Amino acid sequence: MYNYRDLGLVNTKEMFEKAYKDKYAVPAFNFISIEQFNAIFDAVIEKRSPLILLASPNLHKQLGFELIARLAQSGVDRLRNIGIDLPVALHLDHGMNFEQCVKAIEYGFSSVMIDGSMLPFEENIALTKKVVDYAHARCVTVEGELGTIAGEEEGVSIKTNGQYTDPAMVEEFVERTKVDSLAISIGTSHGLVKIKANPDGTFPELRYDILEEIEKRLPGFPIVLHGASTISSEYVEMINKYGGKIEAAMGIPEEQIAKAAKMAVCKINIASDGWICAMAHTRRILAENPSAIDSRIFTLKIRPILAELYKKKIEIMGSSNRI
Repeated sequence: MYNYRDLGLVNTKEMFEKAYKDKYAVPAFNFISIEQFNAIFDAVIEKRSPLILLASPNLHKQLGFELIARLAQSGVDRLRNIGIDLPVALHLDHGMNFEQCVKAIEYGFSSVMIDGSMLPFEENIALTKKVVDYAHARCVTVEGELGTIAGEEEGVSIKTNGQYTDPAMVEEFVERTKVDSLAISIGTSHGLVKIKANPDGTFPELRYDILEEIEKRLPGFPIVLHGASTISSEYVEMINKYGGKIEAAMGIPEEQIAKAAKMAVCKINIASDGWICAMAHTRRILAENPSAIDSRIFTLKIRPILAELYKKKIEIMGSSNRI
């Protein structure tokens, strides 16, 4: 078992205080491969950005909690070895039960999310408070969720029907649970179809009115935005060109994400953009090298491509040079 401090990690408390004060969001990036992991660190090193590493439900099955934590430690060691002091948090993304959160904390995660958003309000409060009580005793920060975010990610259906967060419920939820941050639903979605265009080709805006009302009710409190990938048409077309089949994909426009980052949103999760970028270029490189038998033919090439994507996300969120 590990204590996150011994791994060189931090919780999200100070990160969010700075982000809220200076009106930017901390990038929270999911990873499922060493290439993505390294590209994320390449990006934050160049941009001097704080970082929240997200370990998704399927990553726990793929690697296990201990290996994930030791990978995070290796990233921090890399920073130290080159003399850069960047705050890095390791966050359990969409923890679905108390036991999963406990296991993550025991193995060195510095932050956890308990997702009770599909439960009735009182049950969500009870579950979230139980996790908070355990985590806070160990100086680990906790993210809760109120309102449901539609979509599917990593082959896992996170939600079935989206439901906007009711601002009238947030004060009671935060007060009774003592949660450190809150994921809300204002129109983002997990997966490849996050938003539908209007008949005239324009895009509906995120529900900033909900975000503004929550900010009024919870001044200074950090809000989290899930399902915020842009889903570039370039990558969709590349995947389809080289043997894939994606029939529909539409992400959140960058300017909408940038606007949210200047409000009460202190953490923005990005997963699908990393997946689709890596898969598009992997398909392209393999098609161009049909006799290849060594996976490094594509892994070594996609790392700098991914780093460029993550650097752009950091710029959109406004987290460059925030150390």
